[in-house]
Amino acid sequence: MTRQMTGAKMVVQALKDQGVDTVFGYPGGAVLPIYDEIFQQNEIQHVLVRHEQGAVHAAEGYARSTGKVGVALVTSGPGATNAVTGLTDALMDSIPIVVLSGQVPTFMIGSDAFQEADTVGITRPCTKHNWLVKDTADLSSKIHQAFHVASAGRPGPVLVDIPKDVQFASAEYTPKPKAPVGYYQPQVKGDMETITALVEAIENAERPVFYTGGGVINSGPAASQLLRELVEATGIPITSTLMGLGAYPASGKNWLGMLGMHGLYEANMAMHGCDLMINIGARFDDRITGRIDAFSPKSKKAHIDIDPSSINKVIKTDYPIVGDVAHVLEDMLKVWKARGRKVNREALSKWWRQVDEWRAVECLTYKNSETVIKPQYALQRLEALTKGMDRYITTEVGQHQMWAAQFLGFEDPNRWMTSGGLGTMGYGFPASIGVQMAHPDALVVNVAGEASWLMNMQEMGTAVQFNLPVKQFILNNERLGMVRQWQQLLHGERYSQSWSEALPDFVKLAEAFGAKGIICKDPADLDDALMEMIEHDGPVIFDCLVEKHENCFPMIPSGEPHNKMLLGDAQATNAIAGKGAVLV
Repeated sequence: MTRQMTGAKMVVQALKDQGVDTVFGYPGGAVLPIYDEIFQQNEIQHVLVRHEQGAVHAAEGYARSTGKVGVALVTSGPGATNAVTGLTDALMDSIPIVVLSGQVPTFMIGSDAFQEADTVGITRPCTKHNWLVKDTADLSSKIHQAFHVASAGRPGPVLVDIPKDVQFASAEYTPKPKAPVGYYQPQVKGDMETITALVEAIENAERPVFYTGGGVINSGPAASQLLRELVEATGIPITSTLMGLGAYPASGKNWLGMLGMHGLYEANMAMHGCDLMINIGARFDDRITGRIDAFSPKSKKAHIDIDPSSINKVIKTDYPIVGDVAHVLEDMLKVWKARGRKVNREALSKWWRQVDEWRAVECLTYKNSETVIKPQYALQRLEALTKGMDRYITTEVGQHQMWAAQFLGFEDPNRWMTSGGLGTMGYGFPASIGVQMAHPDALVVNVAGEASWLMNMQEMGTAVQFNLPVKQFILNNERLGMVRQWQQLLHGERYSQSWSEALPDFVKLAEAFGAKGIICKDPADLDDALMEMIEHDGPVIFDCLVEKHENCFPMIPSGEPHNKMLLGDAQATNAIAGKGAVLV
């Protein structure tokens, strides 16, 4: 039976067939036919954001907290160009989203029509793939393909650009295919010969370490479970990138913490001193590697990644394995068990003794205060008061982001949403909205800096309109904290444009939007204020006034290897006492 329908109706039907229940968007002339169809149905909820960048970040938050594809809907011209930052953010962090954009009618394309932009051309470098659909008969199949491409292989953003006349015209609807689309079938099974060689290397390694990334989380819950089984069975230390937090539990005995520029001392030292590094689902980005020629200089290197272009792109590897993390880990465990579950126990015990010496540095030590709230203390109290709750954390970008990664513990995947590769200020607030839409009964906290938060502050209107109880926990130091830190340490204390001198009253701002505002500046009042935020049943802006010139340590300066870290005064004292390698 043929199903004739308009292009606009096809869009909505295709979303339903793909299991979409939430769309984040902002209407405009070029997408009004689609919005008219959204109005006439109740299965898909549309969340009206206040800016298209917010729509895409909200879709990212939804996707990252659920493992499903997030969806955003924007109009032509400025609607599409406003989505570019979110698309690039999703591409860098491998987040599956589909953005549907309106376009001027096909007969007007190229005429500089009102709100016309070359959306496909503009977004080609910041999507996995994009389409300009000029024939309504192709529209539904292209949308189904978009969902497949977004979620298959290394996940990422895709865009479908839909001219207005294509939305009005009618054609036969193509249902969602029962089998995956044939033309895009990424390799998911790793090469067994290389996997076996890697297992043999694990058996003989004296100083091995697992280096894990967001690819473990993107692979799905099975990958995290298999990773935990492998770590527990072998007894090998494990660290993670910013994007991989939660794949292995923070409470796990083999956990070294995050590595990289602001990673933990023991994690970075282990990466520098290991003899076998097993990269699982990470991409050797520069925040992790530091100076390439001095990165983990004594190790054999394995790299497991579903994206063939990531292998040997930055770091040459001895055991390159292209495949889906879950499939490869499953095969690794089978081979390792079949070969007798062997590791070099004596050498591994010695390695752990070295790791424990590095742990003894206690690199997150800081000098607390009874008169001013230290940002580290604020996050320690947030962790203590919310531990065990059904909690999701998003962040903006800067010092607060790094402190959140250091001081908040994640026991499960998909609980930590942050902008890693692109470092997008303004990401966290709309992302928290997307997370809260997906998990209406959960506690969703956006850890923010006042400067980052102001970039998408207009989304308070969205939070209030949809009664989303998102908590905006702003660590307010009245500075562009990370910029100021770099200027202090690397630019002769010349603080060029890094002090904010015209900040709003965040409590009054919250109240102006119809939300709750809380301010706290005394450490003695912090717990009560945090509980007030947590227990409030609506959106909250918490203005937490913190030490203005606190620096985020450890820190690997640009151009230095992992074993040359800047530490704070208290940390450096510990490191020197423990004879750790440290640049003070």
